[in-house]
Amino acid sequence: MNPPSQDISLRTSQFRLVKFFAYTSFVILILFSFPFSVIIAQKAKNILMKSYENYALLLGENLNHQVFQNFVLPVSRRYGKIRLRDQDQYAIMDRIVKNTIHSFKIDLVNIYDIEKGVIAYSTDPKLVGKKGEKTAGYFSAVRGDHSSGLLSMGKDLWGLGLEIGGQKKLRTYIPFRGEVFYSDKPAFILGVFELIQDLTEEYGSITRFQYTIFALSAGIMALIFIALLLIVHKAEKIIDERAREQRELEEQLNQAERLAALGQMVAGVSHEIRNPLGIIQSTAELLGQMPNADESQKKLSTVITDESRRLNSIVTEFLDFARPQEPALRDCLLEEVVKRNISFLQPELKKRHITVSHNIRGRSFKIKADPEMLYRAFLNIFVNAIQSMNSGGLLRVKIGEEKAHFIVEIEDSGCGIPQEHLKTIFNPFFTTKDKGSGLGLSIVKKIVEGHGGDITVKSREGSGTTIMIKLPRAS
Repeated sequence: MNPPSQDISLRTSQFRLVKFFAYTSFVILILFSFPFSVIIAQKAKNILMKSYENYALLLGENLNHQVFQNFVLPVSRRYGKIRLRDQDQYAIMDRIVKNTIHSFKIDLVNIYDIEKGVIAYSTDPKLVGKKGEKTAGYFSAVRGDHSSGLLSMGKDLWGLGLEIGGQKKLRTYIPFRGEVFYSDKPAFILGVFELIQDLTEEYGSITRFQYTIFALSAGIMALIFIALLLIVHKAEKIIDERAREQRELEEQLNQAERLAALGQMVAGVSHEIRNPLGIIQSTAELLGQMPNADESQKKLSTVITDESRRLNSIVTEFLDFARPQEPALRDCLLEEVVKRNISFLQPELKKRHITVSHNIRGRSFKIKADPEMLYRAFLNIFVNAIQSMNSGGLLRVKIGEEKAHFIVEIEDSGCGIPQEHLKTIFNPFFTTKDKGSGLGLSIVKKIVEGHGGDITVKSREGSGTTIMIKLPRAS
């Protein structure tokens, strides 16, 4: 089974892979949506061209009938032969063609003389007599088949079917057949009709539709991509938070293991020291009280006694740190514990010219706690605050309320704590003082956490320190 840290690292790498997949998918989807829109637009263009081709064929069939019945037959009987260079014949042809295509969307009609290969008639008089463009569609019509093709005056973007600007026209070649009555013989081809229709507006609509499809596809892909990124970002935040919590738990577990081993060692050593220390202290007191003791002996006896007491106090701290801190919980008032500390320290506060301000007058904060242990914890904090203000200052005490907790803030205007020490001030035996065991804040932390609370420190070197203790309310 993998350790928790390895599991978190594995999940982190997996979500990094998901993020990479999100970016890659977005690029791939954008690249595929472009040809997808081109294919749809091309299909629409083909349908449009087929529709206009059918429209041209229907018109060509009508034009074929009208020209043959109302021009070829009457003119042949009247003039003997067809000569469109004759103004009268041309006028008749022009009238018949224009009447036939009237109200139809036809830009140009050309009729080819297939014998001479020239335009015999055109709705644009400037083209009459000129040789037309002999395309494959023209020759197909000469053979009796119709055909259509797109005339584009615009530019094709990179050959992808994206037409930019210019006119779009459909050219249709239709064979001009003579009509045979009462015979099974195929109709003979008299010429070729060339019909040109303007599709610019319709083609532009399809092109805009193509851009719209591409834009919508890109927009949808972008929304999916953003949603996926948000999910990945949220997951990364959760994993980072879990990783942070895991690291803290591992640190707490390691710290607890170290403290347990250290506590056992300290307890054993402290008990071994305490007994001979008591003998040294009592012996020094007896030597100082002997009738024949001179002033020098009494002075040395007093030094030994004072140092023994100081050493005993340190040993007591060691024992307090080593043994389990099991509070004897009972209903008590938090403000009374704080006031008791301030009252006890009043002589030292006056001596150091330190002013105390608080917000607990007339207020009551009922908690379930061990008042003696809380008193010791707050005493340690107050003593540290007083010692940080060598030349006077201000000590502020503020008790605030939350839904389930009371928060005690103790702020001093002392020398502050360097930033590099903030992470280690609760470590056992860490101290910046010349004298002291470095266990004071460790014991405070154990007492507060033993009450189900929490302690945090804010400080800046030269600007004072604020310690915040959060304790649960009484149920």
